[in-house]
Amino acid sequence: MKKLFTEFKEFLAQGNALDLAVGVVIGGAFNAIVTAIVNALINPIIGVLCGGIDFSEYKLGLFPVGELIMAIINFILVAFVLFLIVRTANAAKTKINAAKLAEEEAKAKEEEEAKKAAEEEAAKKAEEPVELLRQILAALQK
Repeated sequence: MKKLFTEFKEFLAQGNALDLAVGVVIGGAFNAIVTAIVNALINPIIGVLCGGIDFSEYKLGLFPVGELIMAIINFILVAFVLFLIVRTANAAKTKINAAKLAEEEAKAKEEEEAKKAAEEEAAKKAEEPVELLRQILAALQK
């Protein structure tokens, strides 16, 4: 039994369980937001466009299928609103990543230019003693 608790403790310490728990909690909260958007904005607009049709009381013979139809319609609407939100978030993320990439490229270019300038400066300094020795040699030859 102690081994079971030790393994469970290790499982929780991995972080996967915590990530999953956070995802579920945020998903539940986000579901409430999306459902509220669908119920408060989209359903009334569709109701107006369809002439106020409500399928919830619809029956097919003895079977009350209206609630199923409404659940399917709500699912499609929630999925569509969620798609739009994720699409917008992904577009924003792409812009942010592009800006970060451009910033990193600019920084790399600056570093490359600084490195090149430092190499040129080092080459000039290395050339100074050689030039001095050439001048001395030329003076001695005269």
